[in-house]
Amino acid sequence: MVTSRDDAVSEGAARKESPATAAPEGVKNGGAANGSGPQNVPAPNAPSQNAGTQSATTKTVAPSLAADVQTLERAIYEVKRVIVGQDRLVERILVGLLAKGHVLLEGVPGVAKTLAVETFAKVVGGSFSRVQFTPDLVPTDLIGTRIYRQGREEFDTELGPVVANFVLADEINRAPAKVQSALLEVMAERHVSIGGKRYHMPDPFLVMATQNPIENEGVYPLPEAQRDRFLFKILVDYPTVEEEREIVYRMGVDAPEPHQVLDPEELVRLQKVASGVFVHHALVDYVVRVIAATRTPAEFGLPEVDGWIAYGASPRATLGIISSARALALLRGRDYVVPQDVLEVIPDVLRHRLVLSYDALADEVSPDDVISRVLQTVGLPQIAAQPTTVPAAPAGQHGPPVPSTSVPGPTAMSQPR
Repeated sequence: MVTSRDDAVSEGAARKESPATAAPEGVKNGGAANGSGPQNVPAPNAPSQNAGTQSATTKTVAPSLAADVQTLERAIYEVKRVIVGQDRLVERILVGLLAKGHVLLEGVPGVAKTLAVETFAKVVGGSFSRVQFTPDLVPTDLIGTRIYRQGREEFDTELGPVVANFVLADEINRAPAKVQSALLEVMAERHVSIGGKRYHMPDPFLVMATQNPIENEGVYPLPEAQRDRFLFKILVDYPTVEEEREIVYRMGVDAPEPHQVLDPEELVRLQKVASGVFVHHALVDYVVRVIAATRTPAEFGLPEVDGWIAYGASPRATLGIISSARALALLRGRDYVVPQDVLEVIPDVLRHRLVLSYDALADEVSPDDVISRVLQTVGLPQIAAQPTTVPAAPAGQHGPPVPSTSVPGPTAMSQPR
């Protein structure tokens, strides 16, 4: 895999003529240095065209899809140069970027949560800011304030670090509730209000937050409204023994530095491509049934789960599952969603949205246990996930002629004696 992505880096280097640099303030131009984005150059290894079998649509779409997948693979390769292991973490963060969703990372200190977010910001480009949440943080430290200039006898607006393409809220659950509520407006409305004036966030705008497990001391639980604003909640675990050995060898001398692969304009274009990935209506119905089962489990044959859930998932979870499944399909080189894509993203989308009852907490039932029971009960549709097209005609009738050399002639053994 490393060799193929290395080749992809060398082959796709010509597509990045002038990568955008981060703007100093990240307010006026959304973090891009100029308005020129990368050109839609077809993939260098585009498949050969067959006039008899390929339609005009396939000829134009296939090279673009291959080039987009190659670009995403290059981005993953650059991140993996820094992050050892944590394959699922890297994939889910990129899916969140493509699905325009905020990402919440939870894990013990020292498992590369902050490093992963900073590395993605360098690979994608654009403006980046980091906010270290502490108990003494106030909302004005986050969104900004008005400062009186005595020489001019007027007020100037000083925007806070939240006005950037990528905002890292480090240890978000260590700040009090009023600071978390200030961040909620930015995540939901994508603007801040200072002195009666509204300031919009640059595009793209993504909040990636890290938090320690709630059992640790000195943490404040996130309110339900703010948890619902995050698309994913990703659990980050300890590395394996082999991965930790590789961490020592790779980071012990000179830590590798990732290279920028994308820019904000290119990321916005890829987000539009991901939003156009085909989803079969049967998969949409399946997602709706899964979300409904979290609200009324007894109606779906789960009476024991009914006592574990106080509040089920909201319609925002339904939209999040569909959008993240589309992004995952694009990341894996498809322009259509398969049932496996939906199954893989459901736990990360629902994990932080379910409000468990006191009975579940007393029985030590986790949200993942509830999600697993729901997925085992609600039947997955067996469908052809690809968009339906006109079936191809059999070869030899209306399709390409069958070559005469494909049928061998009579041999000496088949001739009559």
